[in-house]
Amino acid sequence: MKILLTHGYFLAEDPKEQLIMRPYPPLGILYISAYLEQHNFTNEVYDSTFSSLEELKNHLQNDTPDLIGIYTNLMTKLNVLKIINFIKNYPSLQHTKIILGGPEVRNHKAKFLEYGADIIVFGEGEETMLEIVTGYSAETNPDLQSIAGIAFKNANGNIITNAERMLIKDINQLPFPDRNKIALQKYFDVWKKTHGISMVNMSTMRGCPYSCKWCSRAVYGSSYRRRNPGLVADEIELLQQNYQFDKIWFVDDVFTINPRWLREFANEIQLRNLNISYEIITRADRLNETAVQLLKQSGCFRVWVGAESGSQKIIDAMDRRVKVEEVRSMIQLVKSYGMEAGTFIMLGYPGEDEKDIKETLHHLKSSDPDQFTITVAYPIKGTPLYTEVENIFVKDLPWESSTDRDIDFKRRYTKRYYDYAMQWIQCEMSRHKRSQNSLGLIFTLRSVKARGGMLWEKLKTRKAAMV
Repeated sequence: MKILLTHGYFLAEDPKEQLIMRPYPPLGILYISAYLEQHNFTNEVYDSTFSSLEELKNHLQNDTPDLIGIYTNLMTKLNVLKIINFIKNYPSLQHTKIILGGPEVRNHKAKFLEYGADIIVFGEGEETMLEIVTGYSAETNPDLQSIAGIAFKNANGNIITNAERMLIKDINQLPFPDRNKIALQKYFDVWKKTHGISMVNMSTMRGCPYSCKWCSRAVYGSSYRRRNPGLVADEIELLQQNYQFDKIWFVDDVFTINPRWLREFANEIQLRNLNISYEIITRADRLNETAVQLLKQSGCFRVWVGAESGSQKIIDAMDRRVKVEEVRSMIQLVKSYGMEAGTFIMLGYPGEDEKDIKETLHHLKSSDPDQFTITVAYPIKGTPLYTEVENIFVKDLPWESSTDRDIDFKRRYTKRYYDYAMQWIQCEMSRHKRSQNSLGLIFTLRSVKARGGMLWEKLKTRKAAMV
């Protein structure tokens, strides 16, 4: 039986990523690949990142799989639909069973099944995929009703959704992701060419117990499970023995969530005399001076501290459960230890007004992070934010040709207002950091232009309200 795992992400089709050029390998399917191999099911991983849809189609034609598992998220959804359509309409692939997993599928199970997927895996994928593969290895039409964590169409065309699968309690039992299945060097080469360094991604935990309304928990729910620090160090050593890279990106949602784990991790790094440089994400309320010291001691070079807004009103509306003053304090503390600090900003959240946006700019100038990202809020199906704004969507978008990223809802101001607001904050922060050189004047002029756009859009909103 031929098993193929892929993800449908094509770097050449992503203009934003081409500008920043920070691609990472698909850890999720590499974990599943390793888990299947551990249970004696040989499989192939087709890493589409540096490929194209046409090349993937050619591969499917030449090496027709019996089962294809496709990781599906917001970024890959539309390509996944194209892959499904191709498989369903290509004669030699009529026997291929299409299995979808990932964060996008849980809340769109019926639509993906109607479009042509055979099985939807919602939640954690390793054990579920193993049961599916085991079933199809024994018979052509196995009893899918006995497999927890899937949805499928029965013989009558009715959609059946099975019970939830229990999450793996001890994720230490999972094998390391099988990076040998992909050309990891391609990632290192792209990073090196663009940034002068190479990075590899790793995971030490699954899930996040916090309640931010805009955040999707479609795969791991509200769980929080951690790998043993010794195993994490083992994986680092294995990577260093087999690859040449400069830095590690830990993909965990809240790296410093457990003080004891962090201390044990730092001790492991020190005891093994590992020389590593790594980057993390965390929350301000899970940082303190001891945690920052341990991060620095163990090789951390950059800490991303979640903020999303500089307005406490908006942070509370998001159910972030953190104080903006604490975020500022922790950003400054990270910097005081010689590490870089980054943060995330989201504009256009329900209830936000211009005063809140100005408070966000004040927050950024006061905390002065080395880097920040800024986006306009969008609702992901299955999140509290989606439920909150579902009845005020601007347009009813066709599911087959759009993603949740395309959804806009009625806000205080126009969409263009928030585009200008993002430009204004970016220019103001660039001016703030370069006020003593000639670039400061350039960013001042750009800031004035963006602020003018905000005021014009605000005026248009007021005029429209008066009509």
